Amino acid sequence: MRKGIELFRGNPNRGLYKSRSLLHPAHPLIAILCSSPYPVKKMYQGFPTSRFLAFACILSSALAENRKYELKLTNEFIQPDGFNRSAVLSNRQFPAPLISLHKHDQLQVNVVNRLTDISMAQGTSIHWHGLFQHKAASQDGVAWVTQCPISPGEDFQYNFNVGEQTGTYWYHSHIATQYCDGLRLHLPSPLGFQAFENPQSTVINGLGRLPHGPKSPLAVVGVNFGLRYRFRAINTACISSFNFSIDHHKLIVIEADGVETHPVEADVVSIFPGQRLSVVVQANQKIDNYWIRAVPDFVGILPNNETGVDAAILRYRGSKLVEPRTVQENTRLLREQDLVPLISANLGSRTPDVSITLNIGADFEHNLFLINDKVYTPPPIPVLLQIMNGSVEPFSIMPTGSVIVLPRNKLIAVTVPGGSVFAPHAFHLHGHAFEVIRSADSTTMNTKNPPIRDVASSAHGMIFGSEGVVVPHRDSD
Repeated sequence: MRKGIELFRGNPNRGLYKSRSLLHPAHPLIAILCSSPYPVKKMYQGFPTSRFLAFACILSSALAENRKYELKLTNEFIQPDGFNRSAVLSNRQFPAPLISLHKHDQLQVNVVNRLTDISMAQGTSIHWHGLFQHKAASQDGVAWVTQCPISPGEDFQYNFNVGEQTGTYWYHSHIATQYCDGLRLHLPSPLGFQAFENPQSTVINGLGRLPHGPKSPLAVVGVNFGLRYRFRAINTACISSFNFSIDHHKLIVIEADGVETHPVEADVVSIFPGQRLSVVVQANQKIDNYWIRAVPDFVGILPNNETGVDAAILRYRGSKLVEPRTVQENTRLLREQDLVPLISANLGSRTPDVSITLNIGADFEHNLFLINDKVYTPPPIPVLLQIMNGSVEPFSIMPTGSVIVLPRNKLIAVTVPGGSVFAPHAFHLHGHAFEVIRSADSTTMNTKNPPIRDVASSAHGMIFGSEGVVVPHRDSD
């Protein structure tokens, strides 16, 4: 099966992050397409140009070429849930432009910073979430680690090869509080408390409704009866996880975080910030309208049964242009441990060479997050630049506990305990995918063919005092 890659982006803005976003609404994102065990013609044929999906490019990797894009960042006012708010837009679009690639393509993205709103961070950088950037760490887009921020009025070009990776990915701002007011998708930002607010509305593909607010438009996904469709669900929210479902339709999961899996059926799938899932949906119900649900799951967010909240619409061709009246009938939830990669990652009985525990804590006096009782403070000059310059040791420029040295080509085990403040936490590892040998809130260790992801949660749902998650990965160059 030939494979393609696609990337999406949402928006690195501070003001928008009062909204919860599921697919690629409010935040920068990438989606990289991967092949599927399902016939492509049946899966994709006849689907309209909804931004809910990313379409695979059925082209040979021999057609690899240079792909050039420009993202001009500006401050604009938009009304994604019916209320006006300041935002950071890319090319004045919301959601932002889709970037489509094939295997081995050279991607060149010129980021033009024209941000002017002084109430938000004005510098920026773009992280290509899930792309390994093997031997291209300088293109990873992490401000003060791999690069200086892109200053207002300045341009910066990212230039890297996507290599062999395929699947669903996303990209986002990686500076200060531009992304979800400081609470990162991976390690919590030290500024997380200072900018923290409970999300107020869910946005799917750029549209949503605020509870008890106006009846604003919702995203509509059109389908033809009898066809199968691949939905690429991407959680680009700040802090909230989502339980994603489509009334009266089964979800067949075939990919998680860019890794193809054996098909597994569920009614509901949980998606934590930064995670991506591809699901195949058979349009086999009567011609009508059905609710697409993205129910938020986060401490402090109360369940809401208001019509049209936390929702979009699945509309069969030929049905009336009205909102659905369906109800959710089945609630069988996908368990992460049921995700089995197509290519086995058998760890056997190997003992990890290094074991690391990352404890999430908080300094309530100064409103700061902690990792192993330490606060991360970015250095004045990017770490990678200082290392390449050879003039300084990383330990000397970083706060104590901020640098963990790993041996090359060894098996590393990382444990993230559950039950911490504002749990569950989604953890993203740059430059690697990892095997989840024990999922959050599970007591079962699996080393034979565990799920492979690049984002894992420290706790499943809202269960506290859990065992957390154990993830091993092989360190590389």
